[in-house]
Amino acid sequence: MAVILITGASRGIGLALAKTYAERRDTVLAAVRRSSDLSELESIAPSARKWIRTLTMDVTDPADIARARRELNDEPIDVLINNAGVSGPDHQDALSMDFEGLQETLEINAIAPLRVANAFIANIRAARGKIVTLSSQMGSMQSTSSDALAYRVSKVAANRLMKGLASELKPMGVPVLIVHPGWVRTAMGGPDAPLSPEQSAAGLIRLIDGLTLAKSGKFLAWNGKELAW
Repeated sequence: MAVILITGASRGIGLALAKTYAERRDTVLAAVRRSSDLSELESIAPSARKWIRTLTMDVTDPADIARARRELNDEPIDVLINNAGVSGPDHQDALSMDFEGLQETLEINAIAPLRVANAFIANIRAARGKIVTLSSQMGSMQSTSSDALAYRVSKVAANRLMKGLASELKPMGVPVLIVHPGWVRTAMGGPDAPLSPEQSAAGLIRLIDGLTLAKSGKFLAWNGKELAW
């Protein structure tokens, strides 16, 4: 059995990951922003829910992250999954940018994953664990689209930060993977997306199970396809 820390575990892909890991009897540390965000986690069948422990943690608050780290103490973590994210403000075209919304999107989608990884690195190294950050193919620099620009920029930044982290952690034996979960039917992805959260989670877990140092620093889709930076 492994110990899996998942941020943003109260809904969508994070919830599906928590449920799938719990169903195979891995211990899930389900991190949520507020204690009021537990309704969907509590709806998971009791046989799986008994493998889930909730951890209240605002990933944008260094003090709150530090408190959560103290709560776990020295417990080894086999996999950290940085899943928490936002789609960005209503106005995020280059000529009509909500700059406060841009800053918030960068804080949650790009900076927070690095904060969390740094906070729990001792726990991860103790298990010779892995770090996985959910990104998006919209963060590829090959795209020239300007829609959802705050979101795109945040994912570009997340990709580069995680690639740097992968380089620094490789000598320590900790692989880092950046993954695009696919277009998924969530509050962010919308009802027309082709993938269910469960399908995405199943593909992501296959990638995580097979993650080795040889694959560290790669940018992959949920189905294993390598993506362009």
